[in-house]
Amino acid sequence: MTGRSPLALLREALRGQRSRDEDVRNLVSNLPYEGLDKRKQPNRYFPGNAIKTTKYTLLHFIPLNLFEQFHRLANIYFVGLVILNFVPVVNAFQPKIALIPICVILSLTALKDAWEDFRRYKSDKKLNNTPCFIYQRKERQFVERRWKDVQVGDFVKVVCNEIIPADLLLLHTSDPNGVCHVETANLDGETNLKQRRVVPGLFTSNSEFEPESFNSIVVCERPNNNLNHFKCYVEKPDKAKLGARIESLLLRGCTVRNTEHAVGFVVYAGHETKSMLNINRPRYKRSKLERKLNRDVIFCMILLSVMCLIGALGHFYLLQAVPGEPPYLVPNSQGHLTSPALTAFYMFFTMVILLQVLIPISLYVSIELVKVGQIFFITNDIDLYDEESDSRIQCKALNITEDLGQIDYIFSDKTGTLTENKMVFRRCTIMGTEYSHRENAVLEEPDSEEQDIFTQRPQNPQTEWATDTEDTHHHDSRHRSMAAGKAQSDAAFSSPQETDVIPDRKLFQQISRAESNSRGSRKTDPYLDFFLALAICNTVMVSMATAPRRRASGYSHPSEARNPFDTLSGLVREICSFRQISTSWKHKSKRNRAFSENSVVEDEYFNTSEKLEDFGNLSPTEAQTSPFHTGPQSVQPAVTADKMCYEAESPDEAALVFAAKVYGFTLLARTPDSVTVRLPSGDQLVFEVLDTLTFDSNRKRMSILVRHPITKEYVLYTKGADHAIMELLGAPYAEHLSGNQKNIAAATQKHLNCYAEDGLRTLCFTKKVLSDTLYEKWSEKRKRALAAIDNREKLLMDTTIELETNLTLLGATGIEDRLQESVPDTIEALREAGIQVWVLTGDKLETAVNIGYACRLLEDGDLVINMSCKNKLTFGSLLECNLQEARKYRDDPQAAANAPTISLVIDGCTLAMALESDLQDRFVELARQCRSVLCCRVTPLQKSGVVKLIREKLKVMTLAVGDGANDVNMIQAADIGIGISGQKGMQAVMASDFAISHFKHLKKLLLVHGHWCHTRLAKMIVYFFYKNAANVNLLFWFQFFCGFSGTAMMDHWLMIFFNLFFTSLPPIVFGIMDKDVSTEILMGLPELYRTGQGAGEYNVATFWISMLDAFYQSLVCFFIPYFAYVDSDVDLFTFGTPLNTVSLFTILLHLAIEIRTWTVVHWLIMVGSVALYFIVTLVFSAICVTCNPPSDPYWILQNQMADPMFYLICIITTVLALLPRYMFHVLRNTLTPSPLVRARHLDRLEPSIREQWIKEWRSFRGGGQVKHSERSASLSPTPGEF
Repeated sequence: MTGRSPLALLREALRGQRSRDEDVRNLVSNLPYEGLDKRKQPNRYFPGNAIKTTKYTLLHFIPLNLFEQFHRLANIYFVGLVILNFVPVVNAFQPKIALIPICVILSLTALKDAWEDFRRYKSDKKLNNTPCFIYQRKERQFVERRWKDVQVGDFVKVVCNEIIPADLLLLHTSDPNGVCHVETANLDGETNLKQRRVVPGLFTSNSEFEPESFNSIVVCERPNNNLNHFKCYVEKPDKAKLGARIESLLLRGCTVRNTEHAVGFVVYAGHETKSMLNINRPRYKRSKLERKLNRDVIFCMILLSVMCLIGALGHFYLLQAVPGEPPYLVPNSQGHLTSPALTAFYMFFTMVILLQVLIPISLYVSIELVKVGQIFFITNDIDLYDEESDSRIQCKALNITEDLGQIDYIFSDKTGTLTENKMVFRRCTIMGTEYSHRENAVLEEPDSEEQDIFTQRPQNPQTEWATDTEDTHHHDSRHRSMAAGKAQSDAAFSSPQETDVIPDRKLFQQISRAESNSRGSRKTDPYLDFFLALAICNTVMVSMATAPRRRASGYSHPSEARNPFDTLSGLVREICSFRQISTSWKHKSKRNRAFSENSVVEDEYFNTSEKLEDFGNLSPTEAQTSPFHTGPQSVQPAVTADKMCYEAESPDEAALVFAAKVYGFTLLARTPDSVTVRLPSGDQLVFEVLDTLTFDSNRKRMSILVRHPITKEYVLYTKGADHAIMELLGAPYAEHLSGNQKNIAAATQKHLNCYAEDGLRTLCFTKKVLSDTLYEKWSEKRKRALAAIDNREKLLMDTTIELETNLTLLGATGIEDRLQESVPDTIEALREAGIQVWVLTGDKLETAVNIGYACRLLEDGDLVINMSCKNKLTFGSLLECNLQEARKYRDDPQAAANAPTISLVIDGCTLAMALESDLQDRFVELARQCRSVLCCRVTPLQKSGVVKLIREKLKVMTLAVGDGANDVNMIQAADIGIGISGQKGMQAVMASDFAISHFKHLKKLLLVHGHWCHTRLAKMIVYFFYKNAANVNLLFWFQFFCGFSGTAMMDHWLMIFFNLFFTSLPPIVFGIMDKDVSTEILMGLPELYRTGQGAGEYNVATFWISMLDAFYQSLVCFFIPYFAYVDSDVDLFTFGTPLNTVSLFTILLHLAIEIRTWTVVHWLIMVGSVALYFIVTLVFSAICVTCNPPSDPYWILQNQMADPMFYLICIITTVLALLPRYMFHVLRNTLTPSPLVRARHLDRLEPSIREQWIKEWRSFRGGGQVKHSERSASLSPTPGEF
């Protein structure tokens, strides 16, 4: 191969960059060019499949790592001092000694970074060498290669249970329907199977795929990180374009399931794959404590400058005052002495080097170590472990643990966060007739206090401000209970709870009559259409309950070994299935006891095809003419009904499919082109699926277009939110419809309002029959939209909206989503802790309000401000009126005493106006006066907007908690984001700072761990500043007695070791393990959490009091030894050694006063630090004779320890130095004890007496009824109670 000129290489690189930057890519097969030079490869400009996530190489590790470490200003500062110490005229230490501290810090950090990068290197190497199958023209078959060998334009074959190596355009599968099932858990955490289908128009079921015959051009968009969208079309040789979407793309990282093999064309490889583009580095968040720390570091720099300036000026005036030329000054090379002003200038920098310890170099490293230790204890807390899911809390943000103790506002999602997101079908309305399914409310009695609360409809508030500009409908309260099933099956969202549906007898009889009436007619019945819509208008997949994740039966990977975990999980599933069978008999007997006249027994609704006698026997003629009965040619599904397992992308869909199954409409099979349903009579219908209009947050609905197998009609079934569906019928209540249809819509809307008031989630179902002409015209538009690259999403949306018009309303459903365990108690505790809780949900207002009462977000005595209007002027006036009323209660002391607690309920439309710039301030002021705020019908963007508004306007600490992808924006906008690993996948968890399993875990995470983390770290930081100031001030005071010459009375090595080794571990252990109050007290008295809010434990006053204490202690530690040795003949180091020893005792005993919980570790570290000091100093004094010339520390400490004066100085000095702090603590805790001090008193009591005191404390403070105006009031009973 001949060499190429640099210009040619540059031109080639520019062409490659242009090709990669183009919005559209034209890809062709690599097979015709196999074996040719790389310059002749058509896809050569696109990156290969090898990935590299490491940051360093062996060559540039040191310079690049140092460059990154110098982004921290403190490192630059200390390196600058080291360089300054190499200048002879200003150095204070030996240059080599000055290098030690910064070298130790930089080396430890570099080792940590190197280890992390080496782990990334091993992971990359393992991944890049994973085996895969690539088609080779030479061998005319798929041969085994490595992932790193895959290139754009290759044909890759993946087999069952194999991970997909690159983004593949699906061209062929072993499935006869052209379907490939994938599991996307590695991308989004969702374990339910998803269908991917071959590019429409390419699939042939009766022939093997030949990659060499593929001579089409694949035109796709530029790589992006959107996992839900993909624009592409395949241009065949005859110029025909076949559109492809995300349904035809196999993403790297997904796992092939339940499919023998699939073949795909590589469109994106390596770092251009969607999964790699979604890998973002963790967001760096600066904690509130860290921001205060930087401020105090600046204070220390100012203080250091003042002290150095004093030393420089003192040296200047001393030189001026000395007559003649001092003999100790060395002239320069020309024989002249440096002027006093220049000498003082040099002395300023000498003092900076000498007193540099005032700014703690080891503080930043100590903080990181403390946070790692805190996270270790948080993640290993057994109370935060969820046994059901076998998961514990995850801490992803290592640098904001202390912010958990300073939260002021919590913004929470509802569905899946406060509720379980395990939906249960409860009620429905069909054609304006409501079927209450009352038996579902008595399946099981509530077994906990919070369930009792949820089953009761709260009373109306005593006072309400009716600012709703639209009519609202109030209905009588309804009582219901939740099914208590806890067991879960392998299928997504298919817990036994979802099948606990007893059909309504009236509806069952109506279905029987409707099916009988449809036998001799080709007309369909709306009741049957309603349940058909429930069964097929979804994305639920059907698989075998005994094998939801099937292995390949024929082809196996050559290097694939059987995973022992699969065998174990299969055994567990079999055991669980046996337990579920036995449990079902227990439930069955319980349900039979609840049998009433409107219900059918268990055997009837689980065996509808055998027990329904009203249907009679069908004649062959009736069977052929009935639109809901098929002849013998019906396609039999692959699985039987008793072994089916439903896998749904949302629990709503699973609940609806189970409800349809209970009434005899059983979903048996689903492919991209068909869906099979078994009818109550036992016959089966196979609907041809023409298109699926998937759900999106803008439309808030989904539709499926099918062709009826009997009537051959084109039928569109649509389901969605009530407000989205009703608008398509006309507004209000479909006024353009005939009288009967209009009455149906109005009655359905009333039932929906009733369902919402009962806290049920509502969905409407509609039907539309298309003519052949209308369908053909629409189909052509749809194909053109699918084949488009530019504006494809807009074109697809236009075709979708065009079809979803003039719908016929069939009915609506009410689905229950019960509260998670202990949610009311958790919210009550958080509010007692002074935290305002906001709930942001997409549910309708009535549903959200009902849940608000159930979870104690709203109370019966609250003054509820209900804001819902569509006019900005009207909203502005209402906002001003309500604000004035709230100010009246706030400003008038007499009115404030009897003021009701204010709560705000606002819908999404009104909230959009409130977030506008001219209304923001007034809205925030009103919301600030409210104890709780409930926002309903909000979008994901509005959620994040609310969080940002409150955080920026009120300057408060915010926390957002959610469980779904729609909560990601809110989680990332808050100071702390918490994801709940629930039923919606793991998007929220992956975007969060902390991940928990249940909302109740928030209570201990904040009230206990948050309080501890903040208190420990705040005290440790203050202690670090005190420690360094107390030690360095000894050098400062000595300057007044050595002519401000920058001389030290201690050996330089021992000065370095003092902060680096002797006093470094005790504060770290203190920051990790100290407990000022026990877990029981913090959980029992949530209002103790308020001590950390606002300024918290670490504020300006605390910092300066500690610094003043450090100056006082340094004065005592210096002048008592000074007066003890004055006029004596002791040398410099003999005088300095007692100072160093006394300083060590004082600093460590100062920390001992602050420690609240002594453990064995505390004793070992404290005693070990003292022992280490004496051992190192004794050894150093024994062996270091001339290691630091001209000083001579030989045998200094040995002589001191033989002198009684040394011990007397240590005792007296330490006592006098610590006496003021000790007396301050005694007097403060005796005369004006803080709530934390009183809480510590409770810790010393017997458990029974302690519980009694806690109850009295809570009753004194009013329990959870603490008003917002009392947040700054006293948090404890009156003095003297203990």
